Amino acid sequence: MPFKIPFLPEQASSFAGDVDNLTFFLVGMATFFTVLIAVMVIGFAIRYRRRSPDEVGASFDNSALLEITWTVIPLVVVLITFVWGARVYFRIYRPPADAVQYYVTGKQWMWKTQHPTGQREINELHVPVGRPVKLLMTSEDVIHSFFVPAFRVKADVVPGRYTSLWFTPTKTGRYHLFCAEYCGAEHSRMIGWITVQEPEEYQAWLQTVPTLGVPTAAGERLYAQLGCNTCHRAGADAKGPDLGGLFGRAVTLADGQTVVADETYLRESILRPGAKVVAGWQPVMPSFQGQISEENVLELINYIKSLPAAESAAATPVSLEGGRR
Repeated sequence: MPFKIPFLPEQASSFAGDVDNLTFFLVGMATFFTVLIAVMVIGFAIRYRRRSPDEVGASFDNSALLEITWTVIPLVVVLITFVWGARVYFRIYRPPADAVQYYVTGKQWMWKTQHPTGQREINELHVPVGRPVKLLMTSEDVIHSFFVPAFRVKADVVPGRYTSLWFTPTKTGRYHLFCAEYCGAEHSRMIGWITVQEPEEYQAWLQTVPTLGVPTAAGERLYAQLGCNTCHRAGADAKGPDLGGLFGRAVTLADGQTVVADETYLRESILRPGAKVVAGWQPVMPSFQGQISEENVLELINYIKSLPAAESAAATPVSLEGGRR
């Protein structure tokens, strides 16, 4: 068997080809100009070398054509690279609306994943082929980086906030998962696998994995256990606003700023409720920092996202931070 050195990993996602084409273009341009400059340096050194100790070089006038040429050509190459790279970037970082959301938590030194139906894995993630997959990720300790070479996706996993990436696997198989950010003594062992299966095989696999219930149901239990429902309810005497329909809405803060109630905002409001005080409410909600895990926070967020909006409150900015003014 002939010895082969693969230039790039296997392509296994819908946009792997786009990333590779851009990579080949960049490598080709870099190679072309490197060779061109090297040849010109060597050629000019030979052609215009000093042939005698008393030889004096002849003067010459500047060439406007030459100046324009070596300005315009690099400019065109850079603009092509920028537009091409921007198109690939926006495609990679704009997940489709029908992407199925999974959850990833990085921790020294493992990847903990959770399926939308509640199944959990460590250093493993099973997904169906041909279906867009979105990963909502956070870290329990230090910065990690979720990297799957075959899918051409990589994103930092940062403590205190959520980051995301998405991909559509196009081939069944097992693909390496790495942490691409040095995260401590056992960083090199923070590896795993993503297993891509046919949809029927994936559904059969789900049936074999025990679950404590979907994140929404677990979040509902935790919501009641922590007493959130005693404050966040409808009524004039409520200490906190009704959270129905909150997710995705604009929230007006006490300082006049406006933020969107996305996953990051909900997480911050649960763990640090005084960070963004909402107009019309007092910051009386206690912090749950250190009392619940990142998995618990995700469960609460999933439950809050599922709450329907009350018709009377549909147009009223609300937040997790409780207490009327």
